[in-house]
Amino acid sequence: MGSSSELKILPTSSELISSDDAPVDNEDQNFIPNYLLFLLEYVWKQRQDWYFAVDMGVYHTTGANPRVPVVPDAFLSLGVPRQKDGQSRNSYVLWEEEDVAPSLVLEVVSHTPGGEYDSKREIYRKLGVLYYVTYNARFWQRDGHLPLEVLKLVEGEYQLQVGEPCWMPEVGLGIGRCGLPDDPLGRETLSWFDKQGKRMLSEAETERLRAEEVQRRAERLAKRLRELGEEV
Repeated sequence: MGSSSELKILPTSSELISSDDAPVDNEDQNFIPNYLLFLLEYVWKQRQDWYFAVDMGVYHTTGANPRVPVVPDAFLSLGVPRQKDGQSRNSYVLWEEEDVAPSLVLEVVSHTPGGEYDSKREIYRKLGVLYYVTYNARFWQRDGHLPLEVLKLVEGEYQLQVGEPCWMPEVGLGIGRCGLPDDPLGRETLSWFDKQGKRMLSEAETERLRAEEVQRRAERLAKRLRELGEEV
C-alpha cells in the first residue's frame, strides 16, 4: 500500500464505476455465482463479517492505474462488513476496505476466453487472493484445463488443489460441482459443501427435505397401524 500522501489522491468508491459492463455470453456466468450467493446468505445468515459480490469491480493499487478494476464473476471477502457504512457497495475498493483482498475469486469460463488462466490469474496472485476457482464445464478440453480447478496461494504462487469437493479451511467452506434436485433443466452448478463433503442446502431445499421426512414417517405409521389391524 502507498504512503498517506498517495492515499489522498486515490479516487473514492463514489467516483468509480461498479463493473466493466461487459455482457456475459452464457447463462452460467449469471446463474452459478448468484446461486452461490443466495445459498451463502442462508448458510451464513447469522454472520455479518463477510461479503460476496457478483460481477463487481475490484479496485486495487497493484496495477498501472487504480481506476481500472478487475471484475471477477464472483468473489468472497472475509473480515469485512456485509454493508459499507450501512449501505450497499457499488464496487469493492481495497483502500477503503483496509486492504482486505478477497479470500476467494470465481471465474466462469465462457465461449470467449477472458484471461482466466493467465492475465486475470496473475492479478489475483498479486492481490493475494487465497483461493482462485475456475469453472469451465463447456470449454475445458479446448483450454487444456479441468472442468473445475481450485488454486491455493502458497508462498506467493498458485498450487492446484486435489479432490472434489475441495475443502478450504481458511474460508470455512468447501466448493464443488453438483446437480440441483428437481431442476427441470437438469443443470450442473457449483455449491458449497461442509468439511465432511456434504452439500449445504438452501432454505427451500431444507424445508422440502423436512416435509418429505414428515411424509415418510406418516406413511410408516399408517403401514404399522394397518399391520396391527387398526383403521387409518
